[in-house]
Amino acid sequence: MRVVIAGAGIGGLTLALSLHAAGLRDVRLLEAAPRIDPLGVGLNILPSAVRELFELGLGDRLVEVSVRTGALSYYDRHGNLIWTEPRGLAAGYRWPQLSVHRGLLQSVLHDAVRERLGADAVRTDCRVRDLTVGTGVRVEVEHSSAGDTSTVDADVLVGADGIHSAVRGVLYPRESEPPWNGLLVWRGAVRRRPFLDGNTMIIAGDERRRAVVYPMTGLDPAGTVLMNWALARPAGEEERPRRADWNRPVPPEAFLDAFADLSFDWLDVPALVRACGTGLEYPMVDREPLPRWSFGPVTLLGDAAHAMYPMGSNGATQSVLDARVLAAHLAGDPDVTRALRGYERERRPITTALQEAGRRMGPEQVITLAAQRAPDGFTHVHDVIPAAELAAISHRYAHTGAFDVETVNTRPSYDVRTGRAGARP
Repeated sequence: MRVVIAGAGIGGLTLALSLHAAGLRDVRLLEAAPRIDPLGVGLNILPSAVRELFELGLGDRLVEVSVRTGALSYYDRHGNLIWTEPRGLAAGYRWPQLSVHRGLLQSVLHDAVRERLGADAVRTDCRVRDLTVGTGVRVEVEHSSAGDTSTVDADVLVGADGIHSAVRGVLYPRESEPPWNGLLVWRGAVRRRPFLDGNTMIIAGDERRRAVVYPMTGLDPAGTVLMNWALARPAGEEERPRRADWNRPVPPEAFLDAFADLSFDWLDVPALVRACGTGLEYPMVDREPLPRWSFGPVTLLGDAAHAMYPMGSNGATQSVLDARVLAAHLAGDPDVTRALRGYERERRPITTALQEAGRRMGPEQVITLAAQRAPDGFTHVHDVIPAAELAAISHRYAHTGAFDVETVNTRPSYDVRTGRAGARP
């Protein structure tokens, strides 16, 4: 079986490694970018996906380049603690939650693909232009540097090519641009001294503004860590960046005034951002849930299938889980169409529910509740939001995505080689 994967991001690379581990070795990745560079900023991988990466034998490498997140804490704009919860190992999972720079994670995956599948497994400057489905699928590929095209034949084509997926565009040619929720986001990474206990992720703000900050690396000899930050606020339609300007660098003075008061004894958010020098700007968008991902031998994965708002640490996490489930179905069923339908039946309901939960602001809604009920702050949070209500919001979101402690720790493995319960760190 020849599998062609459009996109060499987190999901596509994980799928290639999972197929290889399952005994499917004829795998090629087509990446539109001219080269694989360690780009991006920070992301979090929940234990449900970290389990899968450990089962692929990547645990040691990942731990070296990341932070084991121990807690997630929500604060109001005055710096008052609303809610904190243990994460990863501290919460009872058998695997950690990892905070990591996206480029470093991609590099770990890419290096592993080259080692296991060969140096030519990833072909860059290959953008899917069209496809024709027969008994298999013929993919027309555009090479922008050479100004020409070529074709690739496959038994299976997986579109793992992101929110602007070319494969999705062929399957749904009338789909409009990703819908915008009216928020602009600025993100960056900078080396600073750690805050709080050094392995806590914080989200602070009110019903209009949010700041997300967390460390992504351990201490260097100078006593600093690589810190990820993200700021979000509402914006008018006139401020919406054109697609060509997404992720453009913007100086802090262009956006920082709205966040000037997010300065606490333990973390000065404006100072952190100014030390970075620039922020990458983009609109907060997602994709409408699809009624169907799979058409014959073609399917979608990750953001190409279910792009969601960056809340709840589920973007990369769900891409990894997609990849592992898809590989298991392809390895377990020689009928490609049936295997893809089985993958979609297992994954699409969960990711659709998470997309919808993200539009309700996911677990971050506790910040909105605090701002609405106590705009001037509070002395005791449980006078404003009962402990049971806070816990219910967190638990409901975890169960929506099937990444609660019991489910993750006890479900059968996706490792088709052994069916074991999962490698521990």
